[in-house]
Amino acid sequence: MYEFHDRVALVTGAASGIGRATALSFAREGAVVVVSDVDMPGGEETVQMIQVEDGQAIFMRADVASPADVETLVETAMDNFGRLDYAFNNAGIEGEMASTADCSEENWDRVLAVNLKGVWLCMKSEIPAMQELGGGVIVNCASVAGLVGFRNLPAYCASKGGVVELSRATALECAGTNIRVNSVCPGVIRTPMVDRVIGGDAELEVEFTALEPVGRLGKPEEIAASVLWLCSEGAGFVTGHALTVDGGLVAQ
Repeated sequence: MYEFHDRVALVTGAASGIGRATALSFAREGAVVVVSDVDMPGGEETVQMIQVEDGQAIFMRADVASPADVETLVETAMDNFGRLDYAFNNAGIEGEMASTADCSEENWDRVLAVNLKGVWLCMKSEIPAMQELGGGVIVNCASVAGLVGFRNLPAYCASKGGVVELSRATALECAGTNIRVNSVCPGVIRTPMVDRVIGGDAELEVEFTALEPVGRLGKPEEIAASVLWLCSEGAGFVTGHALTVDGGLVAQ
């Protein structure tokens, strides 16, 4: 479907959920995938899943909140494959649920460090690497929580709203360099992160499902499909956009 053969894609937070689904999708379309996460067993399992399907991938552990880790991650991609065509900056954490008044400083700092600073650090290294080859595409994982408010998730909402605006600002900076930058804003997706929040509470799952006008939670593969489209030539005139993939949640 896409011309991703002989291209290199970097996916952070690829040990599970949306990141894993996107890494698998890139590989199925012919891209070599650099899989990254702090979860080594999960990340290595993603690589094995790609290899079982005759795809090519390597794993590199990296904490996106660490400048040194991120620099090494991008250097590894360039040293191994000589190019970086696509980056899906997906790594993120939900943090602790608490009101703004009760949110701890530790929780605030950690969520912003991973979800927002981590995206910024990734782009700081990815953009120069892409410029070496004359272009590329970056997609940053934001959230509907970056577009509308959710009670008791102040740090998460702030971080994802920041990703949307950071992506827009960077898209304008890169517009003349053949590097496109967009963000994707998933709704409530069936991932390990959402499962942790639900915690097996059937009533809470019903509440989460009720947020979605389509009447179900989204699938990681549906977000992956959107990321690949944003990276494709079909989206060649799309930059600075926050693509909402949310079953109609924001439209309410």
